[in-house]
Amino acid sequence: MPRLARTHGLTDIQESILATVHEFVDKEIIPRAQRLEHDDAYPTEIVDGMREMGLFGLTIPEEFGGLGESLLTYALVVEELSRGWMSVSGIVNTHFIVAYLVSQHGTAEQKARLLPRMATGEVRGAFSMSEPETGSDVSAIKTRAVPDGDGYVLNGQKMWLTNGGYASVVATLVKTELGAPSVYGNMTTFLLEKTPGFGETAPGLTIPGKIEKMGYKGVETTEMVLADHRVPASAILGGEPGKGFYQMMDGIEVGRVNVAARACGISLRAFELAVAYAQQRRTFGKPIAEHQAVAFKLAEMGTKIEAAHALMVNAARLKDSGQRNDVEAGMAKLLASEYCAEVVQEAFRIHGGYGYSKEYEIERLMREAPFLLIGEGTSEIQKTIISRGLLRDYRL
Repeated sequence: MPRLARTHGLTDIQESILATVHEFVDKEIIPRAQRLEHDDAYPTEIVDGMREMGLFGLTIPEEFGGLGESLLTYALVVEELSRGWMSVSGIVNTHFIVAYLVSQHGTAEQKARLLPRMATGEVRGAFSMSEPETGSDVSAIKTRAVPDGDGYVLNGQKMWLTNGGYASVVATLVKTELGAPSVYGNMTTFLLEKTPGFGETAPGLTIPGKIEKMGYKGVETTEMVLADHRVPASAILGGEPGKGFYQMMDGIEVGRVNVAARACGISLRAFELAVAYAQQRRTFGKPIAEHQAVAFKLAEMGTKIEAAHALMVNAARLKDSGQRNDVEAGMAKLLASEYCAEVVQEAFRIHGGYGYSKEYEIERLMREAPFLLIGEGTSEIQKTIISRGLLRDYRL
């Protein structure tokens, strides 16, 4: 077993799941990732394999057909998947967040209707907060839901939906004018159901097409346009308006653990590529791994991977225990994403000129790592969350 990023105290079931996923990554994902990524092709066969393993239902309770595993198990699976190809982990990430939101906040009817089909991957989830003019400032969203008879009419434009095309249900945060004293009490999460695909996938709900990206290819990222899209009141997550912001923030906390796990996975793959290349490439009569300049790079990369992995595991375990983990999740996401960018760049430098070639995997990682500095909140937003939490706990 590799030395880096080992997690102690796992159950036999967790160990078995991770061993199965590790083998799947080595045999099914890594050999295909380069071709699929360069073609920006959807990894249909890989997704089918993940469905067969039950990964779409990994954290969904057993009573609804899932495996009932913890956030920690899920994060470690994501780490493994990202070691193979980050886009594959993205396919299950937003699905997992939506399943988590339904499990934690949904009505009995929403759980019974959605979770069994989400567990099999028949129904896939997407998560929507951002808008064209709104990213980190969630209070500034403009999409609105207006009461209309026994339902609501939604109008607005949402942005950056991972799985926006293939998803059947989109957890969507909108403004609802409820007269609450705080803007955050005037937000509601709706579970918008649609047909997978592009174009008008439900009356008044349009997925225009894929957004072209520098990296993170294979998995689609889309907009969503709502034009007089009518939904019943039963589409409100949990059945009660005004709780959307707090529900979504709960989902974002697990999402930040997920991003930290993705960063750890990419860092691990970058290290694997660098340490292998450094032992094969020879200069001045010996492998470059024997040159102190390169050996020290490997030492620093390994140390950063260990530190990021430890923070990620701690944040996941805190959430699993029912404790607040906003600060710890922010720390994990901040450190893991920043270290990932650094580790990947060092691996790129070790490869020299070959790292700039599309024939080498490190070129892909160089385009993927920057996404993690942005997804689920920028590093600056994480620092804001962390500092507020620390000042709250250490206030004089």
